[in-house]
Amino acid sequence: MSAIREVRDGREMRGRRRPADGRADFTAFTQRLFGHLHRVDQQRWGQVYLQGLLATPGKKTLRRMAEAVTSSPTASQSLQQFVNASPWDWDVTRSELVRWTGERLTVRAWTLAPTVLPKRGAHSVGVHRRFVREQGRIVNCQLGLALFLSGEEGQVPVDWRLHLPEQWVGDAEARRRARIPEETRQQALWAQALDLVDGLAAQPGLVRAPVVADLTGVTDVRPLIERPHGRGHGFVLAVSGQLPLAPAPEPYIGRAQHEPLPPLSARQLLLRDGIRHPDVAVTVGPDGRPRRIQVISSPAEIPGLRPGHGRVPSVGRVFAEWDPVRKLPRRIWLTNLPERRMADLLALASLHARTLTTVSALGEHGGLLDFEGRSFPGWHRHMTLVSAAHAYGLLSRPVLHHRPEREAA
Repeated sequence: MSAIREVRDGREMRGRRRPADGRADFTAFTQRLFGHLHRVDQQRWGQVYLQGLLATPGKKTLRRMAEAVTSSPTASQSLQQFVNASPWDWDVTRSELVRWTGERLTVRAWTLAPTVLPKRGAHSVGVHRRFVREQGRIVNCQLGLALFLSGEEGQVPVDWRLHLPEQWVGDAEARRRARIPEETRQQALWAQALDLVDGLAAQPGLVRAPVVADLTGVTDVRPLIERPHGRGHGFVLAVSGQLPLAPAPEPYIGRAQHEPLPPLSARQLLLRDGIRHPDVAVTVGPDGRPRRIQVISSPAEIPGLRPGHGRVPSVGRVFAEWDPVRKLPRRIWLTNLPERRMADLLALASLHARTLTTVSALGEHGGLLDFEGRSFPGWHRHMTLVSAAHAYGLLSRPVLHHRPEREAA
């Protein structure tokens, strides 16, 4: 008799008739993600790991995940081996996840989200102490950066980067212990974000979508304005009120025929040249409910940096919600999509908050914070599996979880 018994919503399916295609749907999903693995046992433990993430309530330790989905006494060790030591390429699995998600999600944006992963001790790969603005204190943590496919149905993380401070990439012994690949070097967070965007843009058959992000708390956003714009990526990026921006020249046809205009800060540009829209716009708040706001916006020059072709500026737009009490702009956004209606730009910007809500939910319920291991490959594999489990739970047919069944003697 099988060591796995099917349940729905955490309850055993006794006396119930399950959907005929539920198990087949999940099996097809796991075969698609792990079909490149040559060993059958690797494919099987990949499926069990995903089942454990979907079925285990609360903290998703390897022991609790193993107990939730199989009665094998050695399952937790096998899961540990699969995620930390078994040689499989997470990039291939992520590429399949992108394609699977793109077939089911109406993608409106690619959203970037920094993810703080608190850690104890100093041995987990990439762990360091940093000031976390949202918490107002210094935290011992790893810092990950996730790229999401975002749409009305929800958000799915499909690629990850782990920030490695100098003490990790410059220490040969630390690299050896954490199994950091030789080709992996220290990168600024903006460079990791750009790698994520370029990597997703290279996926065959995936339609490009605007990049939406607020990385002002973790990195310099100026390279994320210049380089994506120069490479043809549309974006809606939160920027500091102090970011220097040049007013767009009149007429808005580029700068070739005009003298350079002196830059202002983004806040100054809005206060001096901004137009408060006569209609109060409607956007979606973090709670998913519509919210009526007033918006101020102004044309602004967007610097572009094309590989090998120098700088190519063009016209974009800076905009913000207007605070009628303080008479100041709130969070300021910059876009190189000035032809988009303001309602569309606000809707794109609102996806940022929804992505952060997804990150929080993944930490609380999805196993994002529960990686048991210290290595660089293990971290990336766990993040890949958490992403896949979330995608399946969000976009699949009703999920069939599993719990142990007593094996026949």
